[in-house]
Amino acid sequence: MSEVQDWIKETVTANPVVLFMKGNAQFPQCGFSGRAIQLLKASGVDNIVTVNVLDNADVRQGIKEYSNWPTIPQLYVKGEFIGGSDIMNEMHDTGELKTLLQEAV
Repeated sequence: MSEVQDWIKETVTANPVVLFMKGNAQFPQCGFSGRAIQLLKASGVDNIVTVNVLDNADVRQGIKEYSNWPTIPQLYVKGEFIGGSDIMNEMHDTGELKTLLQEAV
């Protein structure tokens, strides 16, 4: 595993909720990342670790390889890849996202 892959693994396993996104929670830099933050906050999560993939091209590519998922944002809960904003939206609509996040934190 590369250094970036090791860092990603450490980040997603050391923190209960991690969102790899464009921008940060205070200033999302794409609509999908903004929607992901809204969903997390609506689910009652305040302590969100965000990683701005625009800050580092290696992390931006590395997270896609790590998850085998081509798009960003990407949500990890307790080290497990959950999905992007579309999957988060579906889970929010069914109440599954809130339950998953409450159990994680």
